[in-house]
Amino acid sequence: MARTIAITLRNNWKQTWSSSLQRTQIIIGSILMIIISCMLPTFFNLIQKRTGPVINDWLLAAVPSHNVSWAIFTVIWGMGFYSLWRAVEKPTIYITYLWTFIFITMLRVLAISLIPLDPPKGLIVLTDPLTGVFYGQSTITKDLFFSGHTSILFLLVLCLERKWDKILAGVATCIVACLLVVQHVHYTIDIIAAPIIIYPVHRFIRYLLG
Repeated sequence: MARTIAITLRNNWKQTWSSSLQRTQIIIGSILMIIISCMLPTFFNLIQKRTGPVINDWLLAAVPSHNVSWAIFTVIWGMGFYSLWRAVEKPTIYITYLWTFIFITMLRVLAISLIPLDPPKGLIVLTDPLTGVFYGQSTITKDLFFSGHTSILFLLVLCLERKWDKILAGVATCIVACLLVVQHVHYTIDIIAAPIIIYPVHRFIRYLLG
């Protein structure tokens, strides 16, 4: 069984790599993601020095803040590793996620630049080892609109292909969205806006990738 799986995976990647278009998409996309990742810590440190308004969020006001970082990490890491396996099985999932994530990251940089906000009242700092590489060593609390954590998971809903994989990713997205509210990491609008913005971007990227 293990040998059969290994042969299937090798054939899938061999077929993908034999396509000059898909090979170029993987190489250029991976390089761009590395470059963007190296630049993000500088950007986040700059926006952390700005000041902005505090939004009157009735939902956050009604929910006492608690530190649920461990639960957020568990869901994101678990879903991330599971999706990585699916991407290893089918390289096109990796290509679509990679390029959509690049565009989403650039959109977040633009949105955060144009919409300066101070953190919600009752914020408990979320130290996330999964995305900490993008932030450097500083504590970043002003990367608010729109939610990166919600974006990462909802994008999996769109990129994964099996029905139950999509359901699992959808449940994970809802859980993390609720936990972000509990920890007051984001305003409600940050979380709601993420899937609304990401869906058309994903459709556009799929169109471009062919």
